[in-house]
Parts: sequence; structure tokens; C-alpha cells
Amino acid sequence: MGHPSLELNDKTAVVIGGTSGIGLALAKGLALAGAKVVPTGRRAELVETACEQIRQKNGKALPLICDVTNRDSLEELQRKTSEAWGHVDILVNSAGRTKRTPTLEVSEEEWNAILATNLDGTLRACQVFGRDMVKRGYGRIINVASLSSFVSLYEVAAYSASKAAVASLTKSLAIEWARYGVCVNAIAPGVFRTALNSSLLDGTPRGQEFLLRTPMGRFGILDELVGAAIFLASDAASFVTGHILVVDGGFLASGVNQ
Repeated sequence: MGHPSLELNDKTAVVIGGTSGIGLALAKGLALAGAKVVPTGRRAELVETACEQIRQKNGKALPLICDVTNRDSLEELQRKTSEAWGHVDILVNSAGRTKRTPTLEVSEEEWNAILATNLDGTLRACQVFGRDMVKRGYGRIINVASLSSFVSLYEVAAYSASKAAVASLTKSLAIEWARYGVCVNAIAPGVFRTALNSSLLDGTPRGQEFLLRTPMGRFGILDELVGAAIFLASDAASFVTGHILVVDGGFLASGVNQ
């Protein structure tokens, strides 16, 4: 029997970027905790697969697609979810992209494309879903920040700038919406192997440096992010807002490790 304030029964969660990597792990974890989940993204076949994985564990899932770079798409997602399940209690913003390029060579197109998804997309989703949460007087928003919200990672300036901005945006929304019962927080994952970053990590000097800088000496396992998300999504976190919860195996605490 879990603690009642950590249960998500009768809660509805939309996980944007919920069809792969961190977002999919969070979508499945929220469903296991009792939430009805919309694991959404741009590709219909991935949305269907994510929903099927949730249903296989007896969870409730609704297959809806969306594109965070398109406000109409987000508004339709919000409307269809509300029509099916009444309202949205929990929003997770996990859509993200990155590319490693020396900063002198980053084109405006590359820079803008990364910020359009990671930062503008997060703002857009917070506006679309936050409006109804503010009106209802209840909501939990969980953004996905990064180690690069705090420290620089080599040759990913656009990604780092976007994630530092996501951390700042999280705090801005938290203080604006606190009086309306809407808590806005973020999770900052350490180094987790996903399809997005495996080529940067596997057998590379960068991967070795990450392991050296992480006191636990390993990459994170995606399910190790789930507890943080369940907590921030739950009534147990009713006085937690504007916080960035770091799940990083000790990376940010690390000075000299040997």
C-alpha cells in the first residue's frame, strides 16, 4: 500500500515527448502510479506503441499526436484530452532535441530549431495547459531541465542555452501561478543513455568523462527518474514549486572524485 498523497488515481497526465526516452519512461511510471496518461509526440505510430505499452501494464492511455512547435496542435491536444477525461491535472514537458556543433559553426537555423522545441515548445505547452489549470485552481507542471541548466557541456551551446532558459522559465511560472494552486517544477536528469545521446556517449572520451564526473560511476537508468516525477506530480508536493529536482548520481555535487 503506497502513501495516499503519492497516489495519482483519478489524475490525468499529458506527457509531451512521451513516446521515447525519458518521456516514455515518465509516461509509463505515471500510469503505474494510477494516472490516466496521454503519451504524445509527432509520430502516430510511436504514440500508438507507447499507449500499448501502458495498457499492457493495465494502465489507461489515450493516443493523441501533437507538435510542440504548433500552438493549434497543442490546443487540439488539450481539447481532446479534456473531452475524453474531463481535464488535465499533470503536464510533463519532455520534448527535446540536441546537436553537437562547435559554437562558431552553429547556424541560425540549427540554433532556432533547438530553441523552438526545447524552450518555445515548453512555454507554448505551459500556456495552453496552464490556462485551464489556473482557472481550475489546480495543476502540476513538470518540465525537463538538464545538467546544462547549471553547467556547460562542450559544444552544445544551443541545447545548454535552451535548458538554462527552461530552468528560469520554470521559476517564473512557479511564482506567477502559485496563488492559483498550480505547482511548476522541473527534473534535471544527469547522464541517461537514450536514443538521443547514445552516439555521444558510447565508447567516447565524452562518455568516459561523464562517468568520471559522476560519483556513482555509471549512467542513469531511465526508471530512476520516475520517483521524482511521481512525487512532483502528486499531492505530496503541494508546497513544492519553482524547484529543479536533480537526479544525477552526484554529478553536480562533484568536485574531485578520487
